[in-house]
Amino acid sequence: MVITTAMSARSMSTRLELLVVFVFIVAPALAATKPSYIVYLGGRHSHGDDGGVISLEEAHRTAAESHYDLLGSVLGDREKARDAIFYSYTKNINGFAARLEAEEAAAVAERPGVVSVFPDRGRRMHTTRSWQFLGLERPDGSVPPWSPWEAARYGQHIIIGNLDSGVWPESLSFNDRELGPIPNYWKGACRNEHDKTFKCNSKLIGARYFNNGYAKVIGVPLNDTHKTPRDGNGHGTLHVGHRRRFWLCAAPRRSASSAASARGGSPRARVAAYRVCYPPFNGSDACYDSDILAAFEAAIADGVHVISASVGADPNDYLEDAIAIGALHAVKAGITVVCSASNFGPDPGTVTNVAPWILTVAASTMDRAFPAHLVFNRNRVEGQSLSPTWLRGKTFYTMISAANAAVPGYPPADALLCELGALDGKKVMGKIVVCMRGGNPRVEKGEEVSRAGGAAMILVNDEASGNDVIADAHVLPAVHINHADGHALLAYINSTKGAKAFITRAKTVVGVKPAPVMAAFSSQGPNTVNPEILKPDVTAPGVSVIAAWSGAAGPTGLPYDQRRVAFNAQSGTSMSCPQVSGVAGLIKTLHPDWSPAAIKSAIMTTATELGNDMRPIMNSSMSPATPFSCGAGHVFPHRAMDPGLVYDLTVDDHLSFLCTIGYNATALALFNGAPFRCPDDPLDPLDFNYPSITAFDLAPAGPPATARRRVRNVGPPATYTAAVVREPEGVQVTVTPTTLTFESTGEVRTFWVKFAVRDPAPAANYAFGAIVWSDGNHQVRSPIVVKTQES
Repeated sequence: MVITTAMSARSMSTRLELLVVFVFIVAPALAATKPSYIVYLGGRHSHGDDGGVISLEEAHRTAAESHYDLLGSVLGDREKARDAIFYSYTKNINGFAARLEAEEAAAVAERPGVVSVFPDRGRRMHTTRSWQFLGLERPDGSVPPWSPWEAARYGQHIIIGNLDSGVWPESLSFNDRELGPIPNYWKGACRNEHDKTFKCNSKLIGARYFNNGYAKVIGVPLNDTHKTPRDGNGHGTLHVGHRRRFWLCAAPRRSASSAASARGGSPRARVAAYRVCYPPFNGSDACYDSDILAAFEAAIADGVHVISASVGADPNDYLEDAIAIGALHAVKAGITVVCSASNFGPDPGTVTNVAPWILTVAASTMDRAFPAHLVFNRNRVEGQSLSPTWLRGKTFYTMISAANAAVPGYPPADALLCELGALDGKKVMGKIVVCMRGGNPRVEKGEEVSRAGGAAMILVNDEASGNDVIADAHVLPAVHINHADGHALLAYINSTKGAKAFITRAKTVVGVKPAPVMAAFSSQGPNTVNPEILKPDVTAPGVSVIAAWSGAAGPTGLPYDQRRVAFNAQSGTSMSCPQVSGVAGLIKTLHPDWSPAAIKSAIMTTATELGNDMRPIMNSSMSPATPFSCGAGHVFPHRAMDPGLVYDLTVDDHLSFLCTIGYNATALALFNGAPFRCPDDPLDPLDFNYPSITAFDLAPAGPPATARRRVRNVGPPATYTAAVVREPEGVQVTVTPTTLTFESTGEVRTFWVKFAVRDPAPAANYAFGAIVWSDGNHQVRSPIVVKTQES
């Protein structure tokens, strides 16, 4: 098996490299004759609504024919409609994707029965000690009897679908020993018609690929490497669940670290890969909405229980957002959808995947680090690194700032970023080069130093990155240090002739405090689509997470990196997202009748706002993080299995919320696939039964605003008492009633939270607090976000 894997990796890597060369030689500039649009017509009736008169195949064919009729009525020719349509969504979702002129798309949008028409947008991928940190296993790797893994049978028989760049099936993470036969409720497939080496098994039970939207955009014939679920860049393989433990030297041939391990959140869960992302070409994005929507439709029909999607774009109107549409159909089918928050932090308002039916995950550190030290001018500065090589001996090396090593004519400020082609080999040969973070990938800076003949690299943070340092698998000896230390280093270099330094070999350290700390790259709230809904929802480990890796890509994921590893450490909200997906899978195993909203509530209300030093979670500048960074807090799996109370929501609750924010009942009935009427008494957004509470635009004068919430008891009979553990500054918070008594499991009780503005100034730009319900055994915590009106 190892020999087969290695051969597959080499051959697939060669094919990918040849494709890149071919594309750049023969392809024209990225420009399609017509753009692509998605025409969303709502939902399909559940199969069997016709009383079984026609087969599923006939129902799909009839739906597709109706799409040709609709578009043909606009184009004036049904055959032109057939040629234009490249996806017909005919299962749970009703709609199609087609190549259209803008005026043609506008005409389609005017037709009866059309919910929305929107461009086929491109999206980006949001690019393990973590389970010990989350309390699922002991430091020695053993699993205690009270672990949620034991209680939830390691996620046995749950199916997690992953929408990403595919999967590397030969990875040991997909070893299927002891799993038994594939569940009979699985309806999916393993598409390998163009890649016969790709095999599914009882762990990786299904794999599909969707590339029509991508193909229409790049405008050149696709190679066989595009016609396979096989992961070409490692991103997707990292995110598909693992079954068993793998001990590795973290990682062999890429660091000098001690033993580490990789295991997924639901180790016995079955996984299915849906490839929707491909190599960006000539300015294109990697993933397209039409492919993503097709993957959602397939995953729903295939029978998954959880969908994990680590892709995103700028937030958009919900019914013009393929992920929001696909997720709403999935939630209607009882599937929990978990998405990454994106990596555009620390700027406010950058969080994506903000629909209230999605569980949105931020990224933070864990208590494991990979420190390497920089020694200079009698100072010893700690940084982070996963470099596989290190400086030998004890000889100090001459340092040079990359700004002083530019090739003739290259701006020094750009050279400081160590862009490819920026450095003069005569100036950097044999020296340690100091590069500034920003502008281009961190690992690419090291590649430029290596090409120019440098001995090592010191990567220093710019002011915006502050203390956020990342352990990367650099191609040469390297260390990443924070802004303050970098500022002192550059001052020393600029004031000292022949400045020298040394970089020590990296090692692994566990038990680091404080942890978690929010990653600077993790996108933040407020929610720019609906400020009434707090996003992100929770945070989870997303920095230097070890997981399986594709054999077709090096650990940096860059085309010139020829190294190959079985496991890799990566950072991003795309690392934290699958961890929460795994926890959702455990909850679904333990509570198979729970709705997606109940599972989300369990994860949110049991999350912790404290680090391992028992102080509030910090952001990368080491000030307390707000819910705009970490949502309800850091996921706490042990508590999430038994949350005590849950805030539940039905599909009708979501539709009523959409009515409140301006969507019309006709469009929502089309989504529902059945008649729907907006409530005569419109729902106040403040009363939407979300596990967090956001009071937006509070009036300084007038009566207090009041939020209504309903909680369902999922534990034994108990009496819960409310506590306002922290009031937002300038706002008085009152909970009524102060106690809730539940005489049996399943009972629902209602309470109200009143907000009275005492001083509008502190909350004019948001203020934060929290309430907690407790019966002595459970702590049901809801973060509070308030914003007062400008006076």
